[in-house]
Amino acid sequence: MHRRQALQAALAALGGLSLFEAMAADAAGVSTPGTAVNPDLVRHVSAPTFLPPAGSCDCHVHVFDGARFPFAAKRSYTPGAARVEDLIAFEKRIGIDRIVLVQPSVYGVDNAALLDALGQLGDRARGVAVIDLEKTSPADLRDMHAKGVRGIRLNLEVSGQRNHEFALTQLKRAEQLVGPLGWAVQIYADVDVIAELAIDIAGLKVPVVLDHFGGIKAHKKDEQKAAFATVVDLVKRGNAYVKLSAPYRASRSAPGFEDVAEFAQALIQARSDRLVWASDWPHTGSSGNRNGNLDQIEPFRKEDAGRALNQLASWANTPALLQRILVDNPARLYAFDRAVT
Repeated sequence: MHRRQALQAALAALGGLSLFEAMAADAAGVSTPGTAVNPDLVRHVSAPTFLPPAGSCDCHVHVFDGARFPFAAKRSYTPGAARVEDLIAFEKRIGIDRIVLVQPSVYGVDNAALLDALGQLGDRARGVAVIDLEKTSPADLRDMHAKGVRGIRLNLEVSGQRNHEFALTQLKRAEQLVGPLGWAVQIYADVDVIAELAIDIAGLKVPVVLDHFGGIKAHKKDEQKAAFATVVDLVKRGNAYVKLSAPYRASRSAPGFEDVAEFAQALIQARSDRLVWASDWPHTGSSGNRNGNLDQIEPFRKEDAGRALNQLASWANTPALLQRILVDNPARLYAFDRAVT
């Protein structure tokens, strides 16, 4: 038995943990029993068939810790716990070094859980916050910058907001606030909404990041063909990035989601230097399946990020492309040090 395996077995024996739980605890840097890593968030995940390059980044994950950081009263669901130690074990499993934490909707504009997680993760992590565009001060933003935040998110999808003028007003205000800090503005919206905003987005002086394949829905590809073409043209202009993330939000063809390939390949052909990859861990449900019962814990999806990484490697099928999407583009976008520590 290797030294690491012996340590894992000892942790299991001392703490009454399963061997898998001990392995996860070891991956999270836990040397003594007490911090329980939830194996349900990791054990279904396969390791990718290739070794991600050093400095690879998972550009969209969430943490949920309702016991320490209560959720907003006004929310659409109640998630289970997915803490920093679980996240570290997950990223260890898929061989990823760097992480971008994104503020989930259940916390509203209270970024305390996000900032706490950034403090625990240190230089390997960056954050994307959600703020009150009218009340957040430049001093507040500078404080978040010092703690690792490098962007803000506008979640138009969960709010169901499709009004062009409203979205444009938010974009302009976001640009005004975060431009001086060099941050990005991240948008979660349907591809049709993004296409309507494309000219406005192209004129912004800050990078814009489009979530989850730019909001495309593969089962609507014929009716959204023109909108997706507009998004591809937007990406070609240079100030918009797209996250190749959460294929289950773009496709209904589980478990492989093969029908997203044509969209990914079109984006890679257009501007591979404007793409990043993300797991969307711990894989929350979708708004269309929620019944409004906040007393009910919504289970996380059992998605395999190792398979998703293999899928990325089939689209970005050269070492140079993988290096660009997994390492170089995130390092530039989120201001990571190019050196890997």
